[in-house]
Amino acid sequence: MMDRKPFGRRLYEGWLVIAGRFAHVQTLVILSFFYAFMMGPFASAIALGRGDLLAKRGLRAPGSAWREAETTAPEIERARQQF
Repeated sequence: MMDRKPFGRRLYEGWLVIAGRFAHVQTLVILSFFYAFMMGPFASAIALGRGDLLAKRGLRAPGSAWREAETTAPEIERARQQF
């Protein structure tokens, strides 16, 4: 004899499939909205303002791109105290 699932269980599993598809579509809509209406204007404003948030302009200049460290001189006691 074939074991059939109860009607309520089949209804519940069917609903989970439908809800999963709705959730996928909802996620795509929310992410699209976020990127189009929040990240897009911010990126456009930075590009128009010629902002260099990563400070990469120095890489185009000839010579080294190294910067001097803004730390104290190395000391053995400071090295022993990690945190």
